[in-house]
Amino acid sequence: MTLFTIGYEETVPARLIETLRGAGITTLVDVRALANSRKPGFAKTALSAALAEAGIGYRHVKALGTPAEGRAAVRAGRPGEMRRIFGAHLAGVEAQAALAALADQAGRETVCLLCLEADPARCHRALVAEAVAATAGVSVTHLYSA
Repeated sequence: MTLFTIGYEETVPARLIETLRGAGITTLVDVRALANSRKPGFAKTALSAALAEAGIGYRHVKALGTPAEGRAAVRAGRPGEMRRIFGAHLAGVEAQAALAALADQAGRETVCLLCLEADPARCHRALVAEAVAATAGVSVTHLYSA
């Protein structure tokens, strides 16, 4: 099984959905702490509706989002600090339960993690994917739709 990830920073909803369909994604798992966006079409309500129309499920997992101080570190160009902050967050009870549920889901269907950053190396979704891969025995593939 493969766990996919994707960022929407450099794309539009139609192109993102086209990429997800091409990869055979059945559910998009939104791992943003706050599932809203200044980019049209990427807020939770609009995105989930567009995905449903395309036959793709949507699930928001707030517990796997980056805490505010981690998001601030990314915006300030300190990805190492974000990794440290998010690593501590992932060790928490709520995040561990969410990771276990995600690992179970990834073992049953084709799932893709969503966050903003186009480059997974700058995004916490890569850390979520690594944690799931370590426990679920899935491989990780990063999708790009720009």
